[in-house]
Amino acid sequence: MAGKGAKATAAKAAEKEKGKKAPGSRSSRACSQEEPVPKKDVYQLFAEKVRDNKQLESRWAVMQETRVEYFRGKDFTTFIKNHPEVGEILGPDKDMEAEDIVNTLLIKNLVIRCDRVWKTVRPGKKKLSSWPAHLEIHQEQVFTENDGFYAWMFLKRRTLWQTILSFIWPVFALAVCLFPVYPYQCKIVVLYSCAGALLFIVSLLLLRAAIFGVLWVLLGKRVWFFPNINAEETTFRELVRFWPVKDEGERPKWTSRLFYATVALLVMLLLRHHAPDEAARARYQKKVSNIIDDVLEWSPKLALSGMMDKHTEDNVTETSNYTSHATTSTEECTDAAEDEDADETQGAADDTRTRSSEV
Repeated sequence: MAGKGAKATAAKAAEKEKGKKAPGSRSSRACSQEEPVPKKDVYQLFAEKVRDNKQLESRWAVMQETRVEYFRGKDFTTFIKNHPEVGEILGPDKDMEAEDIVNTLLIKNLVIRCDRVWKTVRPGKKKLSSWPAHLEIHQEQVFTENDGFYAWMFLKRRTLWQTILSFIWPVFALAVCLFPVYPYQCKIVVLYSCAGALLFIVSLLLLRAAIFGVLWVLLGKRVWFFPNINAEETTFRELVRFWPVKDEGERPKWTSRLFYATVALLVMLLLRHHAPDEAARARYQKKVSNIIDDVLEWSPKLALSGMMDKHTEDNVTETSNYTSHATTSTEECTDAAEDEDADETQGAADDTRTRSSEV
């Protein structure tokens, strides 16, 4: 019995020691089972690096009512061949072909294959556009070099310049709203700066249209310098592009060129005939100068003084109206009393005549 009791006591002591060691063992197991912090996918880093590289030509288009940036398969193949150092970020996969790299990007949903919406040549064009403005998702998500378009599916990292602009725009809007309270010299600077910028834009558009018209009439070529200056959705680099794109349309007939040249000449002659004379131009210039002077000379003090003067004029008008109304009422009462007195006098005279006739 004593031996059994000793064994039971020893077993209980062992259980207690085991229970004390249990938390430590659990924590050690938890530490050993903790997974390392996941690193960013190398293909994600590769895609961001390639997208930021200006050597890979890309454009913007509309796909399912969303603006996307896309590139062509043949341009990507050329880019990988000419810049093998970009693939170093892939590590063991740096020697992969361009086809395998793009297929991996497609699997990871970093890019998506697209197709042009209009697959037939438009009227007046010789061939399909090399960079379509409208895209749709392709049914086969595999790499093709010949006629494949691939759009980036991740958000591009915000640059420092974009971050600065996001803070500048609200300040600019507030500054525009506060223009009336600017000092006179600041108003002059802002006015002439805006007028100069507007004059430059209008002159550029008119010169661009004149060059297009002359070359179209004489040579039958469609040449638009700054071809993307009127584009609603484009990047700044494409907006300031100077050289025109290649004319892919059919050459217009000489009859249509002659017709439009005649119409343009008649319009210019009509405008010259109805141009204002010196006196009319002087009147218009004086009106514009007066408007500009009113805008430049306006200040909060003048606005407040104008409001006070208007309030004083309203009070004077109300007082004069009240005085005139009271005077009119008094005159009406006096006239009514005089009429009553005259009626009474006339009645008394009539009664006297009646009595004298009766006597």
